Amino acid sequence: MAIWLKYVLIAVVGYLLGNISVGILVAKLYGIKDIRKVGSGNAGSTNVLRNLGWLPSVLTLVGDCLKSFIAAKLGWVLAGDVGLLIGGTAAILGHDFPVFFKFKGGKGIAASLGMILTINPWLGIGLTGVVVLIAALTGYVSLGSITVSVVYTFCIAVLLRGNAHYWAYIGFSIFASLLSLFCHRKNIQRLLHHEENKLDFKKISRLSKKK
Repeated sequence: MAIWLKYVLIAVVGYLLGNISVGILVAKLYGIKDIRKVGSGNAGSTNVLRNLGWLPSVLTLVGDCLKSFIAAKLGWVLAGDVGLLIGGTAAILGHDFPVFFKFKGGKGIAASLGMILTINPWLGIGLTGVVVLIAALTGYVSLGSITVSVVYTFCIAVLLRGNAHYWAYIGFSIFASLLSLFCHRKNIQRLLHHEENKLDFKKISRLSKKK
C-alpha cells in the first residue's frame, strides 16, 4: 500500500475512533440523556465530574484517552512516527468535533493525553500531574489544561531532540496546543474576567456517594 494511502486510512480510522463520545455514553448509563445539555454543555470528563461525580468522570477520562492511544498506536504500526502523529491528531479532532454528534464534543485534553502517552509515557504522566495539582490548588481544571497546552510544545522540543522526525513532532505539537487553546477560548475569557466556575468538591463528593 502506498504511504499516502496509509496516512489517509490512519486519519479516517483515528477520526472515527475520536467520534466515540465516552462522556455521552457514560452519562447515559448514569441517567443523563445528553451531558452536553447540562452544566458547561461539554462532553468531556470535567463536565461529567461536575454533574455525576468521580467514578463517571474517571471512566470518561480513561475512555477518551484510550481511543486516541489506540489510534496513535495503530498509526505507528502502519506508518511509524508520522503515522502515530496523524492517527492521534485525527482522534483528537474526532473527539473535539464529532460528526456523529453534530460536531459538538469535548476540548481534547484527555484525547491528547492518549497520544502523548504513546510518544512519551513519562511526559503524559507529568502533564497529568500538573493538571491535577493546579486543579487541586485553585479549583480550576481549565487553568491546568491551558497551562499544559502552553508548555506541551516546549516539552516535546526538549525531550525529542535528535529524533529523526523531530520537526514533525514539533509541528503536530504546535497544532495540538493551538487546538486546545481554541477549544478553551471561553474558559480563558472567563478566567481573565474572574468568572470561571471552580470545582465544588463537596458537591462532587455528594454526587459520588449517590452512585
